[in-house]
Amino acid sequence: MEIELTRFKVMEGKSKRVDEWLKFLNDHMDDVLVTLEGEKMYVETIFREHLNGHEYLYWYSVRGEGGQEVEESEHWIDKEHLLFWEECIDKTFRPVDLNTEVVMIPHRVKAAMHDN
Repeated sequence: MEIELTRFKVMEGKSKRVDEWLKFLNDHMDDVLVTLEGEKMYVETIFREHLNGHEYLYWYSVRGEGGQEVEESEHWIDKEHLLFWEECIDKTFRPVDLNTEVVMIPHRVKAAMHDN
């Protein structure tokens, strides 16, 4: 199982486009959830932060091993998601992976994750 939290910087002037991106994901959640199956993604959450005049998005995920990468997907929702990504994420900022220190998942939940 892979557990990650990564910070990405939003390009200057793209806040409204990020609003549209997050709304798009929320509005199409049924399709988004279908794509998570192929990725072996148990949990994926996006957080947003404004800090010192900059905007950041954080991706938190709990994922099984051997899942498909989003870039390999042919699903329309993933293609649209990647277009937003290309338009909004600052490629000059090196993403920051935060260190996992403690994982608290009840045994029954962890067992259900491994059954899939």
